Amino acid sequence: MKHRWSGLAVAALMASTVAAGPAAADEMTNEAGMGALSALSTMVYAPVKLVYATCGLVFGGIAWGLSGGDSEVMMAVVTPAVRGDYVITPAHLRMEKSVEFFGRDPAYREAQDQQVASGGNSANETVTHEDF
Repeated sequence: MKHRWSGLAVAALMASTVAAGPAAADEMTNEAGMGALSALSTMVYAPVKLVYATCGLVFGGIAWGLSGGDSEVMMAVVTPAVRGDYVITPAHLRMEKSVEFFGRDPAYREAQDQQVASGGNSANETVTHEDF
């Protein structure tokens, strides 16, 4: 008798939930596929980026030592290696956002974001080091 009531309760619960329509199911399937693809892409991309970042740190330290302790030389090597994206997201796969393997200085990124926000065409205009 106990099993009948639990089965009846499960059936009532299932009947009371609203089933998602076909469009919602397709969208959920698409999102699930994009999530799985981004996870798979990250499993390939992240180790490569980590090796590059580690090598950048090692060679940045060597460059710092060979330059007599010049931090600008070290940062010129370390910044592109350590900064950037470590994870591939669905936005990257949809090409809504570009993958940044070689990282940029935060000041450059802020200037580029301001330029895009102001409606400037970043493809034809360049930001120079003197702009900072």
